[in-house]
Amino acid sequence: MDLHGFLKALARRWPTVLVCLVLAVGTALAATNLTTPVYEARTQLFVATRTGEDTAQLSQGQTFSQARVQSYAAIVPTRRVTEPVVRELKLRMTPEELASRVTAEAPLDTVLINITVRDTVPSRAAKIANAVAAGFTAVVERLERPTQLNRQPSAYEPGGPDVPDSPVSLGVTQPAVVPADPVSPRPLLNLTAGVLGGLLLGAGLVVLRETLDTTVKTSQALSECTGLPSLGSIPYDRNAPKQPLAAVTGNSGRAEAFRKLRTNLQFAQVDDRPQIIMVTSSLPGEGKTNTAVNLALSLAEAGVSTCLVDCDLRRPTVAKTFGLVEDAGLTTVLIGQSRVEEVMQRAGSRLSVLASGATPPNPTELLASARMGEVLGELATTYEAVIVDTAPLLPVADTVGLAPLTQGSLLVVRASKTSRDQVRTAAEALERVGSRILGTVFNMAATSQSDSYGSYTTYGELPAPRVSVHPKEGAGLDS
Repeated sequence: MDLHGFLKALARRWPTVLVCLVLAVGTALAATNLTTPVYEARTQLFVATRTGEDTAQLSQGQTFSQARVQSYAAIVPTRRVTEPVVRELKLRMTPEELASRVTAEAPLDTVLINITVRDTVPSRAAKIANAVAAGFTAVVERLERPTQLNRQPSAYEPGGPDVPDSPVSLGVTQPAVVPADPVSPRPLLNLTAGVLGGLLLGAGLVVLRETLDTTVKTSQALSECTGLPSLGSIPYDRNAPKQPLAAVTGNSGRAEAFRKLRTNLQFAQVDDRPQIIMVTSSLPGEGKTNTAVNLALSLAEAGVSTCLVDCDLRRPTVAKTFGLVEDAGLTTVLIGQSRVEEVMQRAGSRLSVLASGATPPNPTELLASARMGEVLGELATTYEAVIVDTAPLLPVADTVGLAPLTQGSLLVVRASKTSRDQVRTAAEALERVGSRILGTVFNMAATSQSDSYGSYTTYGELPAPRVSVHPKEGAGLDS
């Protein structure tokens, strides 16, 4: 997936990114609110050596202090330092627990030791830091004090021998003060992490879904998948189920898309223009019947005498769409009970509809029969265009048997529903039986401002066709 495709995928799946962003930010805010604040108090010690005023001795003392200060820092979080602090401050924790809250570092090439203490109570953090510094100073000076061999009395007992002073001394250069703000949690940092994490998670999910999603999303991708020309892209219209006849809506984007499909179809095969055109799809629910109905209406609107034949004998809906009689139609003609002109119904001055008729037990055999070819040939002599609505290709074999009897086929593909494999399989099925695939129709495509031209009224208002209901002929579409 290139950058352009990635950006288009983000724009198409922005709700996924938004949900991930909201969840991540909510998690960050919840973590911030539920986390107990931790305060940090710092104190700093200076390590010096007791030497004379001789320059050489001062230099040696400085070198000695720098060499020892790293070792001193390691002594700070030890039990020898923390245990007296726990007793002195009467802390409700073990020396080991206190040690886990104390850190010490000695910057290189310095004689400084920085002691940091973390606690949930700011005042207690400062007290502990100062107590640790005092206790640590005493421990280091005691460790560095020279010992006398074979000394019996204790150094702290009255009358005991004088003990030499320690060669080092530690002084506090910066006592700990009560911290004003906690170091944890950090709301701004957590919020930033939540935003970045949510965006990354959303982008990752978009890439994953795009990788796993094999459906066709654009007409360009459909052309690349099948190698067939895209004759039309019908925009998604939420009102289509309630108002399936696009021509009735006048100059809507959907109606204009069918007019464009009509024009493309007329100019696509100039040298060998097909007269009997089959409209089919890979699976149910892709809008093949709606495409067939509106294509027929569009041709009739352009002055072409058109006949619409419902060859979907399993789930016929053409007659119901126009409000026509459903019981008599194609099947009654195929079994010889009536002639074509006896069951043909009008849906306008230039549009006739041959309904499916009664549902037969053997639709595949009827549609592939020689009589079916004769009926289509008879219609072709009467009408300039014959539009045939059929069953979907993949679930049943009805359309495969009917396809050789037509002069061309349109493959309807629903946006973001039909997979590339299903489209290729359907196209291959038509090619195997010698059907001439005129092109594809990309149905229920996502609309954009660039496709809508704003309002078609800028090109002049066209009067919307009048729909009237005839008692015997059903719903009529008058030009």
